[in-house]
Order: sequence, then structure tokens, then C-alpha cells
Amino acid sequence: MNFVNKNLYVLLFTIFLDMVGIGILIPVVPQLLGEPNSIYYLLSPERVDLGFILLGLLVASYPLSSFFAAPILGALSDRYGRKPILFISILGTALSYFVFAYAILTRNIPLLFISRIMDGVTGGNIVVAQAAIADLTHDKDRTRVFGLQGAIFGLGFVLGPFLGGVLSSHTIVPFFNASTPFIFSGFVSIINAILIYYFFQESIKEKFTKGKIRLLASIENVIRAKKFHSVKNLFIVSFLFTAGFSFYTSFFNVYLTNKFNFSAIQVGNFYAYIGFWIIITQIFIVPRLSKRFSEMESLGPAYILGGLGMLLFLFPNDSWLLLFVVPLSSIPNSVQHANFISLLTKKSDEKQRGEILGTNASINALAQSIPPIFAGVLAALFAPYVPIMIAAFFVVSAGLVFIFKYRKREIALGVHI
Repeated sequence: MNFVNKNLYVLLFTIFLDMVGIGILIPVVPQLLGEPNSIYYLLSPERVDLGFILLGLLVASYPLSSFFAAPILGALSDRYGRKPILFISILGTALSYFVFAYAILTRNIPLLFISRIMDGVTGGNIVVAQAAIADLTHDKDRTRVFGLQGAIFGLGFVLGPFLGGVLSSHTIVPFFNASTPFIFSGFVSIINAILIYYFFQESIKEKFTKGKIRLLASIENVIRAKKFHSVKNLFIVSFLFTAGFSFYTSFFNVYLTNKFNFSAIQVGNFYAYIGFWIIITQIFIVPRLSKRFSEMESLGPAYILGGLGMLLFLFPNDSWLLLFVVPLSSIPNSVQHANFISLLTKKSDEKQRGEILGTNASINALAQSIPPIFAGVLAALFAPYVPIMIAAFFVVSAGLVFIFKYRKREIALGVHI
């Protein structure tokens, strides 16, 4: 096994373990503040509206703190290497999971927020892992490799929610409760860190030591993102899509529990089904599309179809009909993931790749942090399905901006499509 392949396998397995840890949380968090009938609900059942608002704020606390931290971690990885930053950030994630579990056991809502903020500050491992993957791959292979990353992402997304539903159910094992998945995730993250420490070899060839590490880099980068002329319009597209996806994910599981009375296990199984379609897309569809269509040709339609697919979730009144809607949403959204990361890294200078991915991560974090706050208020004022309507609008808008702003400009500049 050569150096490149060994490193890629370690990075992909790291992403898999990370996604298992994240996916485990999905069936559990709504029970704490979004589902008053749950035995794990942390408020009195009469305070449903307050629970929705707090849930939105809790979901927002992670990306908001990541908004400030992500570009710093990206720049640090350019300067000191991918390996030490990956190792430290994953350990921070492990600690945050243990704190969250303790907060559930003690019914301490402020500590829940502290835990998510802690994870957001140190949770730059995906960004740094993507930078390392880009270090190790050629332009012609990048869409395929990021498609494989998407399949790993989907595999973790299959296993994670399923485990979250099982590990939080006391009907399966008497001592299981809402804190068990977080304890499990903490140990998974420790395993993740050990793998990086012992098996990952530094991927960056030349460390970029010029320039200062800016503590307010996230704010400065959002303002100055236009300095990266080759990718500034991609940042706009990324913001719109991520904002829409954040509206969708922050209250979709609450929508399932409120409209269809899904249990934690059912939510976990449903998200596992979504993950199954992500895997199918990344393994079988993305490689075939990448041979026939460039990123420029694939992304616009993928955004528009993905947004319309989200909207379709609002129509079925029987839960079994949702099974037919999932591929209509998951396939195009998975196609955009591999193609967007590939296009962004292709347009990035090698010595600034970590900074550009960090800037994109901070833009995404900003786009992830604002919608859950509004989603919580909208769900409290109207209904849990309203954030999904807003989500579809943003994702379709991302497609329109990509087609009529970014792609049109590239064609005008004579870039090969």
C-alpha cells in the first residue's frame, strides 16, 4: 500500500467514524426539546413553543462557534500540518460528547449549550480532512475521490442514526437512555484520534508559514471572500445551499415526530434509509455522471432538483409514502456534494487550499447557524413543516445563482465547461 492510498484510507475511515458520531445524535436531540411526549423531554410538556425555540438555538450553537473556529483551524493546518490539527480537533469533539451526556443525565440545559459550543470550536476535522484529501489527489481524480468520501459519509449516516435510535431506547436494554449515544460517540471519537495519531502520515508537502493566524478570520473572510476571485461566486452558492439544508435538517426530525409520531428508533431507521440512498448515489451515480458531465454541468440541475425534492416531503399523509420521496431529494443533493467540493478545490491555489476550505467552512457555518434560530421561531409560531418550505426555496435559489451567475461568468471568461 503506497503512501497516498494509506493516507486516503485513514482519512476516509476518519470521516466515517466522525459521521457515525454525528448521525447518532439525530434521533436523540429532538426528544430533549422538540418532542414533549418523550420521556427525555427536559421542559414541562406545556412549554412546547419554548422547547422549539431552545432547540433551534441549541442546533445553531455548534455552527455558530464553528463559524469563528473553522478558518483558524484551516489556516493552522496550512502552517503546522493536517495531522496535529486533526488530532486535537477530534479529541475536542470526544470531550464535548461526554459533557453533553452528563448534561442530559443532570438535566442541565445550559451545559448542553456549552457542550455544543465546545464541539463547534474544535470541530474542524471534516474541513482539515477534506484539505488533506485534496493534497493527495490530482484534479482529474478529485470528483471520484470526493464521491467516495460522500459514500463513506452516507455509510456513516446509515449506521449512526440507527445506533442512535437503538442506544437511546430503554426498551431494548434497560440501562440505555438519551445519554448513551453521546457516551458511545465520545469513545468513537477517541478511536478516531488514535487512528490519526498512529496511522496518518502528514499530507502537506510545503507548509504555508506566511501571514498571521487571525482570531477574527471568520468575519474577515466572509467580508473579504471576494478576494478569491476564482471561487467568490461559489461561496454565494455554498451559502444559499447550506442555509437551505440547515433549515431542512434542523427541524425535519421534529417534523417526523410531530406529524407521523415517529419514535427515536423510527427516526434513526428513516435517516439510515436516507443514508442508503446517499451511498447508492456516490458509488453508482456520481462516477457515471462525472464521466459524462463536468461539475459545471451537474451542479445547477442538482441544486434545483434537490430543493424540489425537499418540498415533496410535505405532501404525504402516510409515512410509507415518504420512502418514495427520499431518493428524489437524496440523489441530487448527494450529486452536488461531490461535485461542489471537487470544483472548489480545483479552483483553489494549493498553498491556500486550507484557507479557502476554511473560509468556505466558516461561510457554511454562518449559513448553518442563522436558519435554526429562525426555524425554531417559525415552528413555534406556525408549525414544524414551515422550515422545510423555506429550505426548498434556498436550495433552488442556489441552483439559479450557480447557473446564471457563476457558470455564465465562467463561460464568458472562456473556461472549458
